[in-house]
Amino acid sequence: MSVYTTKTGITSILKPVSTADRERAKTAALNKVRFATPKEKGLIASVNAALNKNDFNTVKEFTFFLREAQLSDDEVVTIMQDARKIVHDLTSQFANVVEALLSLSWKKRSKEAVQAYIEFSIDVIVAHNTYIHMGVQNLIVNWIPGDQDADWILGCPSESVREELEIVHALLNRILTAVPMAMDVVFDAIAAKFPYFKRPAHVTAGFLYNVLRLIEYKPVFEEVLLQLVLQKLLVLDVNAPRDEIDLDEETDDEDQMDEDHMFHMEDLPNAGSKPVQCMKHPIAQTLDICLMRLYKFLENKCRPVRDSTEEDRCSKNRFFKMLLNIFENVLLPSHNTHHVQFVIFHVCSFKQPYAESFLYTLLQKVQNPNMSAVIRHAAVGYMASFLARAKYVPLNTITSYLKELCKWAHTYIDDSDEYSQNCTLKANIVFFSVCQAIFYLIAFRARDLTASPKNLLFLQSLQLSRLAMCHFNPLRYCLQPVATAFAGVMRTHQLAYCHTVLERNARRKLATVYGYDKALPEETLETFFPFDPYLLKLSNEFIEPNYLVYKVHELEEPSESTVSQVLRRKRGDSEMQEIDDFILPSDKRQKLSELSKSQEFDRQFHYGTSPGFNV
Repeated sequence: MSVYTTKTGITSILKPVSTADRERAKTAALNKVRFATPKEKGLIASVNAALNKNDFNTVKEFTFFLREAQLSDDEVVTIMQDARKIVHDLTSQFANVVEALLSLSWKKRSKEAVQAYIEFSIDVIVAHNTYIHMGVQNLIVNWIPGDQDADWILGCPSESVREELEIVHALLNRILTAVPMAMDVVFDAIAAKFPYFKRPAHVTAGFLYNVLRLIEYKPVFEEVLLQLVLQKLLVLDVNAPRDEIDLDEETDDEDQMDEDHMFHMEDLPNAGSKPVQCMKHPIAQTLDICLMRLYKFLENKCRPVRDSTEEDRCSKNRFFKMLLNIFENVLLPSHNTHHVQFVIFHVCSFKQPYAESFLYTLLQKVQNPNMSAVIRHAAVGYMASFLARAKYVPLNTITSYLKELCKWAHTYIDDSDEYSQNCTLKANIVFFSVCQAIFYLIAFRARDLTASPKNLLFLQSLQLSRLAMCHFNPLRYCLQPVATAFAGVMRTHQLAYCHTVLERNARRKLATVYGYDKALPEETLETFFPFDPYLLKLSNEFIEPNYLVYKVHELEEPSESTVSQVLRRKRGDSEMQEIDDFILPSDKRQKLSELSKSQEFDRQFHYGTSPGFNV
């Protein structure tokens, strides 16, 4: 006890309290704010006291009781039944007690308690529209797994969790059926509760599981929710850059090498079982699991089934058209994406008309002068990358679109003034994009496009020499690996000789550098090849069977200078760096200097900061 309290006789606040005194104080406090059981002073009596005597104290006490008490199943049944009897009296002035009722833990209770909760929820929402937001949000919150929840594996819930979620979805379905105006509220709640992109992978994947489950029994949500899902996945995508993923995976490979020196796989128990491959980058792991779930969902929605009915076929075609519309609105205008666009790549593999429709949509955008140059430029990139990488696209489709692109480019040249000085990249970005797409596609598909005399005659008919040597000089603005690879194919098959143009462009670059006494950045077309190699491990099983990996043409002989350089391209960055980032052989740890020329050339045809061609 302090000197001051000794003199005054005032008890010190630091005076120790015995355990018995503490328990008595706790019991008194609890007895002061709550009552023994709901039967003694229940909800009906509390609400009547507020309505008849304007005494809301008992309602406040009952609200506190609902939030703090550990209710048994029988008590929950009794309370919910009482609430249904006075549901029309529970106006907005009783919002707190209604919120407490709707917030009760109910999923893991007896069937009677669950049913009582469901019936009250529907009754109060139908009777009072003001509680729609409250009721829907309480349901959507149940979709979000806990950060430490171990019942979710690769986006799939355990059987017990699945049963609980089905109860939640059944209630939500009944609410949407009874109150159609709740649809907007449901969408807003889903958008607001969508997990932050840095949350654990199972949290985002679990929420996505429930969103897709809602689409299954309420197809009216298909377009708006799929658009929302792709927007959220884009956030994950741009926050998992390729260079970060590669760095993490390379570190993991080095660690694995150290482990290989310590033991062999046959020494491990269960070595025969296939291990689950996980991304080391946490956001990439989240994106990988989510895309795997989405691919499976889209297969059920779009993949044709043998002996299907006409109605089912129409439904799948309608769904694809809706997905294509979402692509135009969400994916096509997006910048710096790496993996989400493979959603349309995968769906187009289901049916040849899907791929044709996708390509036709892109071509229409490219040829539309009223479309913004940014969208037309992106559409050209999607066309070139899709035609180059999709195994399921037949050769006649590739030649058809090559012909259309060349026709448009030649028309552009014919309509221009040969002596005009306005040949800058900014003024003619669509033309240069189309030219680079043509050069890229021919170089990538050189094996198929030069396999027969008929195909060579087709390439001659495209007048590629005129295109490459016109006054616009498109080779100047193309990525250097694309221009070099295209020139090599043209010279090999005696279709055109572009190396003179390349050498002149190189001398012009040197003259610019020395003329201004400093190295100025060369004006280079900002390029995007959206279907460059897929880095995610789990979802790659849906992409790999239909994905074309570049193979060196038999007649191509890369020079020593070509083999010694591997280029990297980043979308939106024209700077070329000597970093290897192309499709790697099975042993990624092998040094670049130890590879044969053919292996090394194959490695360079990778995403990096170039489309994979050598310089």
